[in-house]
Amino acid sequence: MVCAAISVAGGPATSLSRRPAPGLRSRRLLWARATSQYTMSRVAPRLSSAMVGAPTPDHDEARIGVKQALISLSDKTDLANLGNGLQSLGFSIISTGGTASSLEAAGVNVTKVEQITHFPEMLDGRVKTLHPSIHGGILARRDQEHHLKALNEHGIGTFDVVVVNLYPFYGKVTSGAISFEDGIENIDIGGPTLIRAAAKNHKDVLVVVDHHDYPALLKYLQEKQADPQFRRMLAWKALQHVASYDSAVSEWLWKQSNSGDTFPPSFTVPLSMKSALRYGENPHQKAAFYGDRSLSLVNAGGIATAVQHHGKEMSYNNYLDADAAWNCVSEFENPTCVVVKHTNPCGVASRQDVLEAYRLAVKADPVSAFGGIVAFNTTIDEDLAKEIREFRSPTDGETRMFYEIVVAPGYTEKGLEVLKGKSKTLRILEAKRSGKNMLSLRQVSGGWLAQESDDLAPEDITFMTGSERAPTDSELSDAKFAWLCVKHVKSNAIVIAKDNCMLGMGSGQPNRVDSLRIAFRKAGEAAKGAALASDAFFPFAWKDAVEEACENGIGTIAQPGGSMRDKDAVDCCNKYDVSLLFTGVRHFRH
Repeated sequence: MVCAAISVAGGPATSLSRRPAPGLRSRRLLWARATSQYTMSRVAPRLSSAMVGAPTPDHDEARIGVKQALISLSDKTDLANLGNGLQSLGFSIISTGGTASSLEAAGVNVTKVEQITHFPEMLDGRVKTLHPSIHGGILARRDQEHHLKALNEHGIGTFDVVVVNLYPFYGKVTSGAISFEDGIENIDIGGPTLIRAAAKNHKDVLVVVDHHDYPALLKYLQEKQADPQFRRMLAWKALQHVASYDSAVSEWLWKQSNSGDTFPPSFTVPLSMKSALRYGENPHQKAAFYGDRSLSLVNAGGIATAVQHHGKEMSYNNYLDADAAWNCVSEFENPTCVVVKHTNPCGVASRQDVLEAYRLAVKADPVSAFGGIVAFNTTIDEDLAKEIREFRSPTDGETRMFYEIVVAPGYTEKGLEVLKGKSKTLRILEAKRSGKNMLSLRQVSGGWLAQESDDLAPEDITFMTGSERAPTDSELSDAKFAWLCVKHVKSNAIVIAKDNCMLGMGSGQPNRVDSLRIAFRKAGEAAKGAALASDAFFPFAWKDAVEEACENGIGTIAQPGGSMRDKDAVDCCNKYDVSLLFTGVRHFRH
């Protein structure tokens, strides 16, 4: 039992312990009355200035049975239309702070939240709507008599509509340098609480978090619709809005607290649908494309944020191929063209003259290039656009090359105009260079694999000579180029290159010998004196891939090393006077 003397301003102390022991309900009423008197004595000076014209409890009772809408917004887009629309439908508008001011400026009659709660906004705005007079009116079930009775007893009116969006936390923490304290202050508390409460009670309360839904909301109310699915969809969208918001807060706080740890014990990836696709990898599979709103991917570039200037809508396979082409071409500093088919680069060339780079990239495998994706790391001007539009296949010199997609970091006005003339269906994408130090995710049945992105460049590693003959400067340059290309070819992967140009590649074979033979078949006689790069070590050398490469006239071999038979590879290369380089870096790609 509580025994305390509470001093009430303007009157004697009331000793609750000396009164006759009343019933439980009476004791609660006495305690509530004493507490209320004490509280009002403390806040009265503030209330006198903050609540001029504040309603009395009689006014609270008058709110019961009145249609009410609570509006509290950070993003005030279309707020005037919403407020006036609700008011014209007979709603009493309850609002907070800046939202209330904006509504009043638009000619909407507004009751401020503090006039409902009889308590001022406090703690620098941290506490505005966290009050039974607000949440009771949102959470009360209209089909439960005891809920309504409780509201009547306390003079609380119900809310039929709740329109809320949240502090712009995402924008604040991604706009530049922000202090930890500022980040914390931009974490919304009252907003998510209102949204969750309204979504939980969506059978009775319409909750809206997106200004694009205002017209549908007003139409629903105007026509007095009773579609439970509409309410459920708004509730789902509201809870998803809060979940995405919370994921950003969680990601930011993890990075603030664990800068050295890449992998948190748990995390949420906030995905937002960008488009529904015609079908998936195959026509019988449904598919959609989602953008990742993780904080780590802000300004990270890549195909997901590319702008499409022309052509048919992107397909599931288009996204995969365009991503592979763009990731590959983004690796190179010199003007480069990459041609991709089924996510594998079938042609890569770097030249100061990007037109020549384009021709060489297509020439590496013109059969595969037909119907492929062409990517450049330089702006496409009128001359390059004409070359892409008119270039004939090296196989017959007559067939005009056909491509699904062209992707580049930019286009001149004339270049874009010319390229659009190649085909109505040609997809023309403009992308920002893909970022580094990203977290790479891949789904497996029942789970996900996470790893750091493979950002190593030739400059980051040491090419160690293992053979008696060291490579010449040009051979070393060829080996580095081949090594950078093989990084983007599916395992087992072999690339043959010379003079900053891929001559042939073998990919995706269960054994490395078959990949090597495919690469040599594509490279032809040009392979003599060229460099060969392997994505992993050679398990055997004699009468296997290493010796076969040497017999075909290869000049330099670059491989990670690490096999128990590395010495056999060294001895084999020494026999054929081939320089052998160990990179110490494997480049598997599945």
